Amino acid sequence: MEQRLSWSFVLVLVLCAACGSATAPDSSGGSADRLVVWDWKSGDATSAAYLDRARADFAKGHPDVEVEFVAQPFDQYYTLLGAAVQAGRGPDVILFNGGGRIRDRADSLLPLDEYVAGDRQRLVGWDAFTKDGKTYASPVTLQGHPLYYDKALYERAGLDPDAPATTWDDFVEDCRTIADRTGATCFGVGNKEGIGIQFFLSCMGSAVLSPAEYDAWTAGKRNWTSPGVKRIFELWQQVDAAGLNNDGVNSTAMFNDAFALFQSGRAAHVIGLMSDVGHWKDFAEFLDPDDIGVMAAPVVDPAATPSLPYDGGIGYGVAKWTRDPALAADLVRSLTSTGALAAFSADAGAITSDTGIDVSAGGPAATAIAAGIKTGKPALHVALPSTTVDLMGRLSQQLLSGSTTVDEALAQLAASDRAG
Repeated sequence: MEQRLSWSFVLVLVLCAACGSATAPDSSGGSADRLVVWDWKSGDATSAAYLDRARADFAKGHPDVEVEFVAQPFDQYYTLLGAAVQAGRGPDVILFNGGGRIRDRADSLLPLDEYVAGDRQRLVGWDAFTKDGKTYASPVTLQGHPLYYDKALYERAGLDPDAPATTWDDFVEDCRTIADRTGATCFGVGNKEGIGIQFFLSCMGSAVLSPAEYDAWTAGKRNWTSPGVKRIFELWQQVDAAGLNNDGVNSTAMFNDAFALFQSGRAAHVIGLMSDVGHWKDFAEFLDPDDIGVMAAPVVDPAATPSLPYDGGIGYGVAKWTRDPALAADLVRSLTSTGALAAFSADAGAITSDTGIDVSAGGPAATAIAAGIKTGKPALHVALPSTTVDLMGRLSQQLLSGSTTVDEALAQLAASDRAG
């Protein structure tokens, strides 16, 4: 039913756009006493307390304003949003992923800098929601790609679970030992959706590129022909060819089949997320929290300095068409208030944008991730245009199937990146 309603809504929006009408369905916002929020989280039980706290915070200053959350299916979310943008009407406040997803739609959003100045020091992850020096959303979570490992498998293999390898060669040797003694693969990987390469690029990037090249990449000065960049994509191929991955990576869904391999002890490592799925809290439902380790990416090039790759994960922006921008921005501030984020952290396991929130109750993995935030750097794939990320997904599958070469893939990615 939810899907049929959603596509009906898209159809109405597209027809409205086609006939030049600004009329929109009831789920559009824009009234002085009602704000409509679009997201893909408000239907989750783990978000209930977070939204309750945010509503309560907002109601303190605006007791007569109704707030309606409309949960959309994530797999259709940006299509639905695109139709709303085309129609020029829709929700007042919108949840976005950081990076290309919001930058591609910045023309439809209000810059929030004047409204969120008071939150700049308390929250981190702003860059993922910034374009041309303007901020288009406030970060709710941080999203990154820690390298998780199973300490119990390390112990069964006779390895020190508290001293994982720090170099790539030692890491591969440990993986072979684990495979021989436990039967587990080195990595649990899913690339059916074409996103496994995003995780690999961002996790391994800081272990291959020099800090200077890494920083240049995230600043937009990318050299797709450099030996380091080529090495990352060669590794993507070689890891699979060497049997370090589970079988059938291109037919394995990252969400959640690849994570299931790790949780069930069939893979010793997985490049996971910080929040709020595929992360330490999810893994702890199946593994002892004390057995969930987080390690730095093993160094491939001695010139590299591994760091935690992370950015702002999800955040709320304000649509350009909202009737009262200050009112909508106040709701964004409530959705990123410390009380609301603390509830989201406790219930969903999210590493939130408010680093003052204590996550030690989450166990060693959450503590290790939080400790890496201070020295972490933006993830490499988040810096890319969304069209290039999508292309990279398709090419990564071809690299594993042998239907393209690394040089051919990098040439296409460079051209896409230049086109923006």
